[in-house]
Amino acid sequence: MTYSDYHKALKQLKVKPAKLQKYLKHNTPKKRSCGISLRRCRRCGRIGAHVQKYGLHLCRQCFRETAAKLGFKKYN
Repeated sequence: MTYSDYHKALKQLKVKPAKLQKYLKHNTPKKRSCGISLRRCRRCGRIGAHVQKYGLHLCRQCFRETAAKLGFKKYN
């Protein structure tokens, strides 16, 4: 799942304050209290495949890259 950056159009709308307020009202993401978009990877910002255990807050790809540094061992 991807998400778009709503800040991209703000540069053009800064000269028109009325349209800027309307744009912000309708295009800012809503505050979430639960769900997949609430938790992000600390390292890269991804929202999917989140490892939250032990307070890691990493996506699975970043966890695989840093697991050895964190002290995790891979058992076969």
